[in-house]
Amino acid sequence: MRKTFLLAVALVVSLPFIKGQDTTTATQGSKLTEKGSIKVYGFVRNYLTFDSRKTYTVVGGEYNMLPYDVDMVGGCDMNDVASMQMQALTSRIGVALNGPTLWGWATSGRLEGDFGGFGTTNSVLRLRLAYVKLEKAGSELVAGQDWHPLSGDIMPEVLGMAAGAPFRPHSRTPQIRATRYWGALGCSGALLWQLQYMNNGPESATSLASAASLDFARHALWPEAFLGFNVRQGGWYAQLGVDGQILRPRTHAVAAEVVQKVDETVASLSPTLYVQYADEQWSVKFRTLMAQNTSHLNQLAGYGITGIGDDGSYSYAPLNASISYLNIAYGRRVRANLFLGYMKNLGADEPLLDFGMGDYRIYMKGGSSFTHLNSAYRIAPSMSYNLPHFNIGVEYEWTACTFGDLARDGSILLNDHLHQVANHRVCVLVKYNF
Repeated sequence: MRKTFLLAVALVVSLPFIKGQDTTTATQGSKLTEKGSIKVYGFVRNYLTFDSRKTYTVVGGEYNMLPYDVDMVGGCDMNDVASMQMQALTSRIGVALNGPTLWGWATSGRLEGDFGGFGTTNSVLRLRLAYVKLEKAGSELVAGQDWHPLSGDIMPEVLGMAAGAPFRPHSRTPQIRATRYWGALGCSGALLWQLQYMNNGPESATSLASAASLDFARHALWPEAFLGFNVRQGGWYAQLGVDGQILRPRTHAVAAEVVQKVDETVASLSPTLYVQYADEQWSVKFRTLMAQNTSHLNQLAGYGITGIGDDGSYSYAPLNASISYLNIAYGRRVRANLFLGYMKNLGADEPLLDFGMGDYRIYMKGGSSFTHLNSAYRIAPSMSYNLPHFNIGVEYEWTACTFGDLARDGSILLNDHLHQVANHRVCVLVKYNF
């Protein structure tokens, strides 16, 4: 395995030097004897979107998550405001690399980006994919930034940029992944490190405010891990897997006005089931996830503080959530699609600590805006017209959230004092592929 990994690293460096559309490598004394190629691909994509309410979004508003709760000021709901915009930030360009065969392994790589990153100039080039792949007789090794195993290429066919999130796990992250097939049966395992998609946690040793940071995963030292078993038969594909991670929310704490090093961790496990059927006309996809602390997957599941030690260290418990989606599509040139998503907050396995007057410290995607989220669902029908190099489509997306009050022990949401808010989004897509 170590030898194969070193080969993968070497390929990352060597593949960009393959010039032209078709080159031949022949090195005396080695087995580098096959052709390599480079293919440039991508698309220009424009979105026109209308929202009936203020929503939690990323990527300049294109990546629509959930509507904000009611915020009453002087008798007015400050979040009851409509908006409209048009953007092309997610236009994409990529390079697919096919290298020579190396000791019986077929080599390939991919480098892909778009303009969905944000900085002082409003939008900047964003790295999406950057990996090298080795394939041989039913075995596959990947090293680099690729889709998270819970996301993968098996995503719903919605038109919106969010691709089903937060009801679908969504992340691209650095990883080392191995897959092995024995006929129709397969097994895959991956070690993953965070980069662009991060967990939330305490802002600092002295501040309990919520913030997203790479430090929570990096300081834990242990990478996130995924193990899955899958089967392919005809048009069917199914996967049963589990994802686990350990975070270290803080490295230092203050006790008796003295700053000292602490060892805090929070562990989580998220089992999942995915089933898919596809033929020339139909596509049906279903995923359900019992999520623990999956804010790094753009989902509304985090963790909270359950206690304080004598040294100022905190203990934590992950929040549980049941998150599922169903996607049904039919047609080819004219394609109809329906996306259904549902998320239920199941609370923590133990009571959270009350810092006073119902002040429970919960760390999740969206910060304090969604700590009182009870449930959410989305209904999104769409219709598209598709040619080899051109797509146009329209999608209606109804996303509703139910908010409530935390139970006195902070572990679950009460079933009373509930209220619902909803956002109506209309998305028009125009896309040119190359």
